[in-house]
Amino acid sequence: MTDLAKRHARESLLIRLLWMVLFFIAWNIAELLLGLVVLLQLGYRLFYAAPSANLLSFGDSLSQYLAQIGRFMTFNRDDKPWPVSDWPTAQPPEGEAPHSVPPAAHPVRDEEPKL
Repeated sequence: MTDLAKRHARESLLIRLLWMVLFFIAWNIAELLLGLVVLLQLGYRLFYAAPSANLLSFGDSLSQYLAQIGRFMTFNRDDKPWPVSDWPTAQPPEGEAPHSVPPAAHPVRDEEPKL
């Protein structure tokens, strides 16, 4: 291996190390956020007897994000997670059906305004 190739490999490893430090910080923040989502979902489930659709979706995409960070940090993946790439899309839930709120009935509107 030439000196130029060795220097290039060392520089790319240093850049990856910098990304790994940043994603380690992001991992810790996302881990706390996932714990908060778990607690909120539990409270929502106890109150409404069904999980929240919004929390299901966000929790799934957040857990996929954590998996992407783990794969990048363990050198199983070269693609960097968000914010360098797109945020993971949530998969449809495989567990309980989410709580749904029926749309509110709209009052009938008169054609002419009342004075």
